[in-house]
Amino acid sequence: MSELGPPLREVATHCPYCALQCGTRLAGDRETGVVVRPDDFPVNRGRLCQKGWTAPAVLSATDRLTRPLVRRRDGRLAEASWDVALERVAGELRRIRAEHGPDGVAVFGGGGLTNEKAYLLGKFARLALGTSQIDYNGRFCMSSAAAAGNAAFGVDRGLPFPVTDLQGARTVLLAGANVAETMPPLMQHLDGAELIVTDPRRTATAQRAALHLQPAPGTDLALALGLFHIAAVDGLLDRNYIQDRTRGFEAALRRAMDWWPERVEAVTGVPASDQRAAVHMLARAGGAYVLTGRGVEQHSTGTDTVAGFINFALALGLPGRAGSGYGCLTGQGNGQGGREHGQKADQLPGYRSITDPAARAHVAAVWGVAPQELPGPGRSAYELLDALGGDRGPRALLVFGSNPAVSAPHSTRVTERLAALDLLVVADFVPSETARLADVVLPVTQWAEEEGTLTNLEGRVLRRRARLSPPEQVRSDLQVLHELAVRLGEPASRYPTVPQEVFDELRAASRGGRADYAGISYERLDAGESLHWPCPDTPDPHPGTPRLFLDRFEHPDGRARFAAVDHQGPAEELSLHYPLHATTGRVLAHYQSGAQTRRVAELNDAVPGPFVEMHPDTALRSGVSDAGLARVVSARGSMTARVRVDPTLRLDTVFAPFHFPGAGRANLFTHPALDPHSGMPAFKVCAVRVEPVSGVAP
Repeated sequence: MSELGPPLREVATHCPYCALQCGTRLAGDRETGVVVRPDDFPVNRGRLCQKGWTAPAVLSATDRLTRPLVRRRDGRLAEASWDVALERVAGELRRIRAEHGPDGVAVFGGGGLTNEKAYLLGKFARLALGTSQIDYNGRFCMSSAAAAGNAAFGVDRGLPFPVTDLQGARTVLLAGANVAETMPPLMQHLDGAELIVTDPRRTATAQRAALHLQPAPGTDLALALGLFHIAAVDGLLDRNYIQDRTRGFEAALRRAMDWWPERVEAVTGVPASDQRAAVHMLARAGGAYVLTGRGVEQHSTGTDTVAGFINFALALGLPGRAGSGYGCLTGQGNGQGGREHGQKADQLPGYRSITDPAARAHVAAVWGVAPQELPGPGRSAYELLDALGGDRGPRALLVFGSNPAVSAPHSTRVTERLAALDLLVVADFVPSETARLADVVLPVTQWAEEEGTLTNLEGRVLRRRARLSPPEQVRSDLQVLHELAVRLGEPASRYPTVPQEVFDELRAASRGGRADYAGISYERLDAGESLHWPCPDTPDPHPGTPRLFLDRFEHPDGRARFAAVDHQGPAEELSLHYPLHATTGRVLAHYQSGAQTRRVAELNDAVPGPFVEMHPDTALRSGVSDAGLARVVSARGSMTARVRVDPTLRLDTVFAPFHFPGAGRANLFTHPALDPHSGMPAFKVCAVRVEPVSGVAP
């Protein structure tokens, strides 16, 4: 099934993990082994993290999926031919649609899919299935920052400037971002800056900071309001910028004026003196940036919290100026492109709204259908998963590039809903925890076996290039979607299998949208051009837009918007029964649900299993000891893990990474409360207790 030409001596491509998309070069083959070396690409400048160096190991994982699997009557998954597997899927989809309507079938995508896959997946869902029920795991990562960015600036691009601009920064506020572990090559761009880090933990990033602000989980918005308050009271506002380039300042300021430093200290635990120091460091820097990460976004008030930090940045006059700005540190490999091309419940390609009549008409014309044939918006990710198998929910789910059995909040509930389906289909290259629950498993290509494009956190469109041909019985996701669509009665020509052909159609569908790719082509990318969207199709080739907002913001009047937001606190308060805050996150050695990195010996040796981190005094009060087993219990469930004591952690907070399956799933205890604007679950804070447990670690 390969469409590759003769193998090359060395291939220039990009790391399969985070949104930096570090440049790499691959050499070798299956017999001798694939080796990677870093490329001198702007974001990584010849460096890689531990995950990037070991990425080729996943290509030879011993449990690589190489044949379709179909669940037999005895409950076991058994190898089957592609015809048998696809006919099983298509037949069940036809039956379920006939009995329950088009929305009886759902699709769940991923922020690691290439732009081509994300685009064709959205098209397949809305045309071949006719369903509105499509969303993706990026809803769990960047959605709050996207919602806040769209509201403030009129467009959402993680960094509206190149990563390399950070090298000129004097001071950088990292709000809820631990880039030293999650994006290590990014740290070289911050070496010359004073860092201010807000995080309940003293992370590797916080250890390198000039100032560490350590708020209680769930109080980040109170801190942002307090910083805005201090800037106003201490005369540090950029009044000319506010007057000339923004709207909504007075209403936002009225909210912030209720948050004087001592009140903020009482709520967050951050000393008033440290708050003042942070504001003065940023206001007097001459080159300052405010960057947010998952720590302030993954809350039931995540959109408002990000808006609070954007307000602060606007008050200082940072966004839209050379040498300063605001940005979101997008997480997943194609977290930016993945949310632009239609695999999100409320969007069509080009970052268009699915409820906008003009957007519907444009995309329908590209697809050759009438606008009324396109379904409307569907459920957001957790709402979709929560509805599976219910009376009014989908009866079938197709999963591409995601592992929600581990990554979704309240995962006991999610696995129950997956089990309640009539049909669960998973396309993957390893037997993830979700794949093991499936009725049909379809083996698909890995990153080094496929062509395509991805869009990194700066809005730079990149070429992924194949080094290997896939195993004989492995197909690309594009081929899978094509085969299923044809079996469901769609024209074969509507679902190309060649990535470049899909990208050319994506360009047409995105034309004129917020994320306009019309002027980008494989030819330009392969010629070495660096192209950031928007890049419209113009008579003279458009150079792309590495820096947004220098002249105007993307609202019709060209002005950015302050948001009148206020602190509400977390969805779940502490109590006698659950006296501790729990927060979750990533560690250096692992990525997302761990489906890939847990299969790499070096990474498993570094962090072999789940752990819960807490202050020694908290451990003592809970009756647990360092390296002993503990259970972290919330109102929804419990996780079992080894204890790690850390005297720098807050006494009221415990931390657990979310990369591990089984009884070590942190998402067994996380809260599914959703942000009303973005649909983001409250991964970063819930109420728990810790108790000792005897036995064998998970």
